[in-house]
Amino acid sequence: MSQRYVEIALQNLRTEAPHQLDHVARDTKAYTVKELHPAFHTSYDWHSCVHMHWLLVRLLPEATDPQPIKEALDRNLTAEALAAEAAYLRSSPSFERPYGWAWALVLAAAVRTSPDAARWSEAMTPLVDAIVDLSLEWLRGAARPVRSGVHSNSAFALALLYDAAEALGQDQLAQAVRDKARTWFAEDRDYPLQWEPSGEDFLSPGLCEADLMRRVLTRDEFAEWLPAFLPDLTALRPVAVRYPIDGRQGHLQGLNLTRAWQLAALTNDERQVTAHLDAALPSVTSGDFNHDHWLATFAYLAQGGTLVG
Repeated sequence: MSQRYVEIALQNLRTEAPHQLDHVARDTKAYTVKELHPAFHTSYDWHSCVHMHWLLVRLLPEATDPQPIKEALDRNLTAEALAAEAAYLRSSPSFERPYGWAWALVLAAAVRTSPDAARWSEAMTPLVDAIVDLSLEWLRGAARPVRSGVHSNSAFALALLYDAAEALGQDQLAQAVRDKARTWFAEDRDYPLQWEPSGEDFLSPGLCEADLMRRVLTRDEFAEWLPAFLPDLTALRPVAVRYPIDGRQGHLQGLNLTRAWQLAALTNDERQVTAHLDAALPSVTSGDFNHDHWLATFAYLAQGGTLVG
């Protein structure tokens, strides 16, 4: 299956359109996506492009033919292109906050910690610096978390930022995440898991919060916190997708995958994990770009892949 994910990711990096561009114009010039984002201009949107690069980095050690992966990453992860991406983030400090930031820092951490990908590490430095600075400023100013089931979810981003910061030796950011997670979530109790999901979720707000807190609490603290927050994790069932060609409803296949990934970390319930995987995996390699531009990332994680290391 990993070779199929390689093929999907490589195809994504070749696919420049359709593309959803989120850009606040500060002049009257018309820009191409590639001019604005010389590294991450494919895969439908910026964050999906970032995590498709990450997927290729993670799959590189086991690829049957690593050369196409290296060539694709060499084209995009150049010092010039990544410096431009870093400058764009600094000039548009709400762009891709927090989801895209988190994935970009995870990409940098995966590059830094993989002997097979170390060739791109130095070029990532300006992007790392920009995201760390922006994240620290965001965490200083953010009074409340966002508890949605989509990209704006605070807990999901904090979990990724934490793992990446730890791997990159960004101690100040790791501590800021720990502090904010405790401030926002340590007193939460009796989360209404039965209210999930909304109609276009690809994240479970409840599981994202729990998955973050298992990182930042001590083992004893988490053992006390989790059953008070989520008293019954056994009630989750895979979500059926009735109209998968609709991109927003297709998010629910991603929800099945992120649930499988997070449940595997939070419980020993292999039945639940397998049920969610079985419901979603056929969509991952369906050939429909609505799915192909992002689902393989979460399928890799749901099947035992790790973010960094």
